Amino acid sequence: MLDLRFVRENPEIVKQNIRNKFQDEKLPLVDEVIELDAKNRAAKAEGDQLRASRNKLSKQIGQLMGQGKKEKAEAVKAQVTANAARLAELEAMGAELEARITKIMMTIPNIIDPSVPIGRDDSENVELQRFGEPVVPDFEIPYHTDIMKRFDGIDLDAAGKVAGNGFYYLMGDIARLHSAVIAYARDFMIDRGFTYCVPPFMIRSNVVTGVMSFAEMDAMMYKIEGEDLYLIGTSEHSMIGKFIDTITPESELPKTLTSYSPCFRKEKGAHGIEERGVYRIHQFEKQEMIVVCRPEDSSMWYDKLWQNTVDLFRSLDIPVRTLECCSGDLADLKVKSCDVEAWSPRQQKYFEVGSCSNLGDAQARRLKIRVDGEKGKYFAHTLNNTVVAPPRMLIAFLENNLQADGSVRIPEVLRPYMGGKTALVPKN
Repeated sequence: MLDLRFVRENPEIVKQNIRNKFQDEKLPLVDEVIELDAKNRAAKAEGDQLRASRNKLSKQIGQLMGQGKKEKAEAVKAQVTANAARLAELEAMGAELEARITKIMMTIPNIIDPSVPIGRDDSENVELQRFGEPVVPDFEIPYHTDIMKRFDGIDLDAAGKVAGNGFYYLMGDIARLHSAVIAYARDFMIDRGFTYCVPPFMIRSNVVTGVMSFAEMDAMMYKIEGEDLYLIGTSEHSMIGKFIDTITPESELPKTLTSYSPCFRKEKGAHGIEERGVYRIHQFEKQEMIVVCRPEDSSMWYDKLWQNTVDLFRSLDIPVRTLECCSGDLADLKVKSCDVEAWSPRQQKYFEVGSCSNLGDAQARRLKIRVDGEKGKYFAHTLNNTVVAPPRMLIAFLENNLQADGSVRIPEVLRPYMGGKTALVPKN
């Protein structure tokens, strides 16, 4: 969410930013919120005058009564009553204006970083860099669920009966591999100085609206019926929410946390064959990283965060690339974002396995996450990035480590988490 004063003083910058995000339908909101703000400030000014007048008139009443001037005192009392009625009217008007202003301000997108490429949607995202050599083996690589079935490692049919489409049972070596990847990612981030955390898996509505846009909320979140609670779509939500309405001494920044959680997402819409299996699902587990820092440090932390994910995937011998998200593909709260994509030897292309985002002070402004610095209090910057999110990550792992004999090689760094195994041997 932008600073209202910034919008008031820089309407053309805000409008051009909206155009850059191809959201022209939001352009009238800028003038509307400026007009509402002017009315609200005028109402507050009149209210302040009435409160000052009330104190002065109250003193006059006492003086007039002491002088025996009852009629004049009654006239002043009538004025106080009229002022009180007007003040109540102004306060009600102010509350309504504040609500309308807040709703609009939460709809106007954040100002994107100047380095963000201008594009309408994800088809115009820009490749930045590749890490590792993509390899296409000289043997056929089956679809990922077919690989898992060779190890008796997945049961989609039973999951469909129990919970419906978009759910799964992982079993045996595949389930163990899933847990091993999560445990390795946890320790990987702890070794990089991040504090490990297991957060709440449900959050209240004020946290939801604090960490994401209304469009994201509708597309992602599951609401708990009869409760002011939502299932988290990522632990970023509850991890950023941890700092709601806090003032952190600047000396304690940055806050660097890595969190484990299950994640729940609606994943609305139809998807192609490559997004079936365990690629696009309603429930998965994830290791996340978040940073709360000074504004001048957020760009540096952004680069560190995506590099962490690249380094983790390369340690598992999976080639990856980074992809800069264009303006039209950025969620409204984001200043800058890039996807980390893993190489798929079967498809002979890259696919998304993580996303790194700098949100500037948008979340902090909504949730009142402040910093107490030498020059006074200010809003922190917040960032987040996926460390690893199996089972989607397992697709990349299985394809890139599949051997010609059907076994799956276990990279050295993962072997301690797999009981020392160097390979998985298929049962079928």
